[in-house]
Amino acid sequence: MIALLPSATLFEQHQIRRLYDDVTETWWFSVIDIVAALIEQPDYQAARNYWKVLKHRLAQEGSQLVTDCNRLKLPAEDGKMRETDVAKAETLLRLVQSVPSPKAEPIKLWLAKVGYERMQEMADPSLSVDRARELWLKHGRSEKWIQQRMMGQETRNKLTDYWKDHDIKEGEEFAILTNIIHQEWSGVTVKDHKAIKGRKTQNLRDHMTEAELIFTALAELSTRQIAETEQATGMPKNKVAARKGGGIAKKARLELDQKTGKPVVSGSNFLPPKKKPYTKAKKK
Repeated sequence: MIALLPSATLFEQHQIRRLYDDVTETWWFSVIDIVAALIEQPDYQAARNYWKVLKHRLAQEGSQLVTDCNRLKLPAEDGKMRETDVAKAETLLRLVQSVPSPKAEPIKLWLAKVGYERMQEMADPSLSVDRARELWLKHGRSEKWIQQRMMGQETRNKLTDYWKDHDIKEGEEFAILTNIIHQEWSGVTVKDHKAIKGRKTQNLRDHMTEAELIFTALAELSTRQIAETEQATGMPKNKVAARKGGGIAKKARLELDQKTGKPVVSGSNFLPPKKKPYTKAKKK
């Protein structure tokens, strides 16, 4: 998987950690956080122990629920990214049935709302666009940047649609091809580009400059058109198309670097500066 975006949301007073995979367009929720809300347990360790026992029982019963869970990194209380059990909304809707709790129905409605909003967006993609635009505006992006980000996403979607129809599996194989394209045009991997920007978990594209977005879109547009021309099917042929497409954008990027004397690949990001810790003024 790539582009896993950790965030948190609230169910009543309980914080539910979650990640959004913008490649597969899937929300993954922390199972322990859902369990904590179900049993109304504010203590993380107690909720963790409850889930450990429940998971063992479900596994012994041969339940598919445990198999459907995944392990991904989420921010822990100490701020570090630690692996924890996560599941999709549909899996959690079934898991709720295994926990006797007065919160079962409210949580099912809450999870269903997440799925319903996604269904609304699938039926009317403009809703997703409007929500994204509102969020980016709140985070201080310019209209020009937002327009470029959306155009780039449209280019990306056309490429992934091609991959889906030509024997490329969503998830790991998407990630491999994306990284090939990115490294080819930019000279760095997606991971290293995030490091240049001081980011670890955020979506890289949401922190790209206008130029980076344009070159990413050029690389992905070129990759798709080459793949279509060569009728690339499967990983080996699509890897070739990815390198060729990324190479076209690389030539343009190197020329611009030389003409302007400024590298396109930038450390700029769009996170607000960290607030300085409060310190009491010393008495004179």
